[in-house]
Order: sequence, then C-alpha cells, then structure tokens
Amino acid sequence: MNKIRLRLLASLAVDQAVSTGDVRREITFCKKTGVKILGIVENMSGFVCPHCSECSSVFSKGGGEELAKLTGSVFLGSVPLDPLLTASIEEGRDFLQAFPESATYSSLRAIAESVLTCLQD
Repeated sequence: MNKIRLRLLASLAVDQAVSTGDVRREITFCKKTGVKILGIVENMSGFVCPHCSECSSVFSKGGGEELAKLTGSVFLGSVPLDPLLTASIEEGRDFLQAFPESATYSSLRAIAESVLTCLQD
C-alpha cells in the first residue's frame, strides 16, 4: 500500500496576535499528526504604492520570521499587498510575466524556489 505524505505551507496573514496564534495552533496540530511543515510565508507584509512602487509597512512586520523561529519552521519569505498583483489576478493575467521587475515578483519567486527545494527533500 502506498503512503501519502501530507505537507503544509503555513501562511501568516496579517502580522497580528490573532493571526499569529492561529498559525501557531495549525503548526502544533500538524506536528502532532505528522504533517510536515514546508515553511511560513508572511502575507500582507507591506503595501506597494501603485504610483511610486515604494513598499510601506501598514501592519506590524516580522511576525512570520519570529513564528518560524519559535516553532522551528523555515521562514520562506514575505509578500506585500500589491495592487498590480490584485489587478492581475482579477483580470486573469499572469503577474509574473507582466511585472518581472517588481519587488513582489522577486518575493514570490524566492518563495516558490524555496518551496520547490523543500519538496525535493
């Protein structure tokens, strides 16, 4: 009989106590049940201005890295709120091909490469 190996990529939405607590409980549950944690992604880690492309911190930042250290998980990276990404998704366009020079692209690519590396192990 083949065994199915479950893996989880935990995403920390807004870096606030409630969100961090939810993800910490998910990780604890997964460890108890033998589900491998691929890593933690901090979502909404800033806001990319649609006019100048500067990323500003709207919410607190760093909770993803802190939670990764606390739980012994890999921190895969952070993804800011980016209006170009939102518009691409809503319009069905490929963000990665449309905006390869954006900071959000770099973040997503680095996270994807880390996930692929984890999956190969």
